[in-house]
Amino acid sequence: MESPHSPSPPNLPRTVFGVLFIGGFMAASFWILRPFLPAAVWAVTIVVATWPLMERAQRFLRGSRALAVLVMVLLLLVAFFLPLLVAIDSVISHADLIASWSKSAVSVTIPPPPEWVAGIPLAGQRLKEGWQQFAASAPEELAGWIAPYQQVASRWILQQLGGAGVRVIEFILTVIIATILFATGENAGDWISRFAARLAGEAGVNAVRLAGQAIRGVALGVVVTALVQSVLSGAGLAVAGVPFPALLTGIVFILCLAQIGPLPVLLIAVGWLYWNGQTGWAIGLLVWSILVDRLNHFLMPVLIRRGANLPLLLVFAGVIGGLLAFGLIGIFIGPVVLAVSYRLLEAWVDDTQAGAAT
Repeated sequence: MESPHSPSPPNLPRTVFGVLFIGGFMAASFWILRPFLPAAVWAVTIVVATWPLMERAQRFLRGSRALAVLVMVLLLLVAFFLPLLVAIDSVISHADLIASWSKSAVSVTIPPPPEWVAGIPLAGQRLKEGWQQFAASAPEELAGWIAPYQQVASRWILQQLGGAGVRVIEFILTVIIATILFATGENAGDWISRFAARLAGEAGVNAVRLAGQAIRGVALGVVVTALVQSVLSGAGLAVAGVPFPALLTGIVFILCLAQIGPLPVLLIAVGWLYWNGQTGWAIGLLVWSILVDRLNHFLMPVLIRRGANLPLLLVFAGVIGGLLAFGLIGIFIGPVVLAVSYRLLEAWVDDTQAGAAT
């Protein structure tokens, strides 16, 4: 006879239906919140990366959280709209130059290749022959070769312009969510820590801390390095007299974030200077381009080490892989996922070795 105090046997159907019910609600909640996820991920990334800056602003403003949040939101708005306004102003100020380019494009002629092209190792002769073929072509033939690429470029530009409204809405949502997180960041951080502790104990709490360190490390290393390289590249372009320096600086910044570097834009600018007979400026900009590109190799490791003690190869793989998998936000998601996975695997291996030793 069973004791009245003995635990009742588990009801398997009830447990299964309970789990399915909770899982269905979680899936439905995710589906409802899906349109807000990109903005939420950006907002969390921005808040985590700039939280120390917000705390300094709050101390400077005599402990006023409201004023500190206002300052951070204003900085966020300036960081978005200022480059856009500068790019628009650059295009408007060079409207006459753009018009002259469009008129002269139909009659463009390509000069013959210089002698040093044939001396390039491995591919020199082939480059010279291809260049000579283009130089011998009539403008109508060149226009026929370029036309398919122009159609592809025009289609891409129209697609980007069509999605501009969606991007603006996402940015507004990002600002709203970031404002809420700046105002109540401690409560959100405490809830996430308690959730991680409930899920995996102390290891979960350490994973949350590591995720924050990885975001700050990437923000400090990748973003600051890209900003420094783009500013120096823009200064070189402006001094050399290359058109659209502000717009090209923005493109350099995006390429540096993607770990491609500033050289594609700068080398095109060097070629443009050489093409227009400004050989001295072309050589000077080429030397400056190499120096700016090399800056990435010693500035980024120092900054990443200050933000998070992670292997540099892990960060690079996370940045590039995350960018390919998730787009621009992937430069933060990739290193966080790899860093947390790396630390959890490391802790598991250490626990296994400790258990074998005992």
